[in-house]
Amino acid sequence: MSGPPSSAPRKPGLALWLPLALFAAFLALVVWGLLRPDNREVASTFIGKPIPAFDLPPASADRPGLARAQFVGGKPRLLNIFASWCGPCAVEAPQLAQLAAAGAEIDGVAIRDRKDDLARFLAANGNPFARIGQDDLSKVQIGIGSSGVPETFVVDARGVIRYQHIGAIMPDDVPMILGKLKEAGQ
Repeated sequence: MSGPPSSAPRKPGLALWLPLALFAAFLALVVWGLLRPDNREVASTFIGKPIPAFDLPPASADRPGLARAQFVGGKPRLLNIFASWCGPCAVEAPQLAQLAAAGAEIDGVAIRDRKDDLARFLAANGNPFARIGQDDLSKVQIGIGSSGVPETFVVDARGVIRYQHIGAIMPDDVPMILGKLKEAGQ
């Protein structure tokens, strides 16, 4: 007589372990993402390389335009990418004035700005710039690897980008930026 099939215990197969392994991998990925520091800043790939060629018309009636030629020779300088419509640009204005008062030469690139808006911004926030170029199409901004406004670059006397500061310059950043300018001059 033949009885019911034997009910010998079966070993758990792939159907049980695969979902468990996938869940463990997902959990490990989530924990790794939570524990690692968040860095959403995009650094320029031009650090250590010459600033690209450009020649921008004046953005302000009282300042000349800006070209790559002004970054070659002389002393290290700051290149500040800004706009009148940028809130953090107004926040960093007192620090730019402090840098200029400490002897830093600062040139600006106004991004997608209208002359009357820029004039109001500079009247309200000060004008620490030796030159301001108008970059209506963001070509210079993109060309130097800037990811937004404001950003400030330290450029040495040979026209090589030595440092990039992403975001508004805050009071605590001023001594560090002055140090970067000094390093760029050595």
